[in-house]
Amino acid sequence: MPVRVRFAPSPTGFLHIGGVHTALFNWLFARHEGGEFRLRIENTDTSREVAEATDQIQESLRWLGLDWDGEVTFQLDRMDRCREEAARLVAEGKAYEDEGAIRVHMPDEGVTAWDDLIRGRIEYPSEKLEDLVLVRADGRPTYNFASPVEDWLDGVTHVLRGDDHISNTPKQIRILEALGAPLPAYGHLANILGPDGKKLSKRHGATSVEEFRAQGYIPEALVNYLALLGWSYDDRTELMSVEEIVERFTLERVGASPAVFDYTKLTHFNGVYLRALSPGEYADRLVAYLREQGYDWDEGLIRRAAPLVQEKIATLGEFPTFAGFLFARVEPDPELVDGAVLPAAAETLAQVEPFDAPSIEAALRALAERLGLKPREAFQPIRLVVTGSTVSPGLFESLELLGKEESLARIGGSGRGGASGSSAR
Repeated sequence: MPVRVRFAPSPTGFLHIGGVHTALFNWLFARHEGGEFRLRIENTDTSREVAEATDQIQESLRWLGLDWDGEVTFQLDRMDRCREEAARLVAEGKAYEDEGAIRVHMPDEGVTAWDDLIRGRIEYPSEKLEDLVLVRADGRPTYNFASPVEDWLDGVTHVLRGDDHISNTPKQIRILEALGAPLPAYGHLANILGPDGKKLSKRHGATSVEEFRAQGYIPEALVNYLALLGWSYDDRTELMSVEEIVERFTLERVGASPAVFDYTKLTHFNGVYLRALSPGEYADRLVAYLREQGYDWDEGLIRRAAPLVQEKIATLGEFPTFAGFLFARVEPDPELVDGAVLPAAAETLAQVEPFDAPSIEAALRALAERLGLKPREAFQPIRLVVTGSTVSPGLFESLELLGKEESLARIGGSGRGGASGSSAR
């Protein structure tokens, strides 16, 4: 039977990175096996907030490249079928009514066991299984009934989910057996922890796809990094394309121990991926990111600035701080500005033609020599008044991008601190 897996998030908010990790491992398994990856929204609420979260889940998966097969299904659409199946179990003597609710008979002795795809043999004492409510008194099926019913109806062959579901699995196995339905194979993925060893949460930093996207991480880097949390190809290989990961992914190499989310390592991966882009692709990504974040800066100038930053920043989100001076003047700390060099620099640059980086560099190096200063000593005050910072893209290239008029206005001090370009936001 062809592999069919599902990712079944509850639409209660933004898609958490733990959920993405579960979705990714299901997707990789399905694609490696040539099977299907289904998306099922486990909604029992029809509120507007849930509708927004449902859209957000789909958008996050699309952005990451985790495409699903077939139409998205919704748990809410299967409620009538769940009630019908519960009524059948009552008629067959496998379930009973209790104060308006319907409960299933659970065994009192022995164990409920399965061979977990990740953890090996798991046995759960039957005496710990209470007669589970299938349908509440108000007619709403419970999660532990609706979920296995849908797995059965959807023909799911493998259920890969977080280890917080281990206690649900024996209940769902018994329900499927009562229904006379085939059992999928179960595998339970380990939790993702923060650097402090506790379950990843807001206190550690970004936790949703939206937040990582807004900070300027790109999907290839995030997918590559997440794939390595709990899985490895070998002891050496880390940077892999999605195609390579799909080709190499097997459940045998998925570990049962929790993985630690390392923000520093993710940022390193992101920088590697950004530097590997062609200049044109990098500029395209940068423009799209800035537009997405609400910046209305001149696209031509963004594209001309892109080559100056590609080797220097690890996330697209660093661009506004690193190169924002190109679009709006940034007032430097006056205590850091040594104004002795600036008048001579302004006079020198006024004579430079053409006003391009090589000509600017030659003129400023000659100025430093005339003043008896080391190049760094001469250039730092200029960099400060032009960029507002001691750290910036190349000074000569930055001056070329700003143009002679704006460069002289900043160095000469006339009107320094006012806006020179369109503002952010």
